[in-house]
Amino acid sequence: MAKPEHEFFDVSPIGFTPCAGTVDALTERVIVTDDAAPEGVVTRMLKFAPGCDTTPNGVLAHDFWEEVYILEGSITDLRLNEKFTAGMYACRPPGMQHGPWRSDEGCLTFEVRYPA
Repeated sequence: MAKPEHEFFDVSPIGFTPCAGTVDALTERVIVTDDAAPEGVVTRMLKFAPGCDTTPNGVLAHDFWEEVYILEGSITDLRLNEKFTAGMYACRPPGMQHGPWRSDEGCLTFEVRYPA
C-alpha cells in the first residue's frame, strides 16, 4: 500500500467537500489517498467553520495512525475541555479516542493518516 508519488503542486484547485457524519460546518480537502488502503487513509486538510461543533459525530477512534498539525485557528476537545491552537501537533495511534470538537473562531488542520 502506498500513496501515489507527487512533486510539489498547487492544492488550491482541490475543493473542500463535506466530511462523513452530520456536521455541515466540517469539510475536508483530500490531497492524496491510497485506494488500496483502509478507508480514511489520506493526506488532507480539515476545515472547521467558525462555530463548528462535532458533537453529533461523537467521540472518534479509528484503526489507522493519524498525525495532525493545526495551521490556523483553534479547536476545543469537548471531552477533555482543552483548547488546542495554531502550531500544535498531535500523533494518534490506532484506537485513541478524540473529540468531539468545537471551534468558535474556525480552524484549519493538516493531517496525514496511514495504516497501522
